[in-house]
Amino acid sequence: MALSHIWFVFVRFSIPQLLIPNSTRINRGNNRVDELISSCKESEFTDVVVVQETRGEPDGLVICHLPLGPTAFFTLSGAVLRHDLPGGASPMSEAYPHIILNNFHSDLGKRVGNILKCLFPIPKPDTRRIVTFSNDDDFISFRHHMYTKTGGGGDNQEVTLHEVGPRFEMRLYQIRTGTLDQKDAENEYVLRPYQNTATKRQTLG
Repeated sequence: MALSHIWFVFVRFSIPQLLIPNSTRINRGNNRVDELISSCKESEFTDVVVVQETRGEPDGLVICHLPLGPTAFFTLSGAVLRHDLPGGASPMSEAYPHIILNNFHSDLGKRVGNILKCLFPIPKPDTRRIVTFSNDDDFISFRHHMYTKTGGGGDNQEVTLHEVGPRFEMRLYQIRTGTLDQKDAENEYVLRPYQNTATKRQTLG
């Protein structure tokens, strides 16, 4: 896979730029969505990630794959930045991370897993940086760790995880086949009210 080039659009909530390698951060300001998407296509970006907020709190995440889509929409909650982690955050490596996708087994889950993992370039085998997307009843927990090994070689080694941050929870509510600026793009998936019931809720696992 070619190296990703990703354009982040933020208001105030800031996911560190080093979280996803080869990304560029901007503030949207008064720029129109169609202008942003057109500029990203011309610059050959592979994805646009938009963080939305309400009254200063991040509550939405949009991932738009370029040049043709799809575009995935998530609610965002429980965001904790690096400096707010209990006990403080561990130092963050700039190495490309390994990606762990937990419990994305259905066809829709595999689709979402592909959308998420394509944000990240392929890492070196020996990197000790890990990004995890873990699905539990269609709520996706994002975690970011470094790990260290101690003890003897082989099976006697102990692995210790060190949280780097940030952390947050996501829930998919829509996938459109086109890009973010294409309002007439077809819906590939839309969360329906009945899916909030216990018997209907698990669509990703």
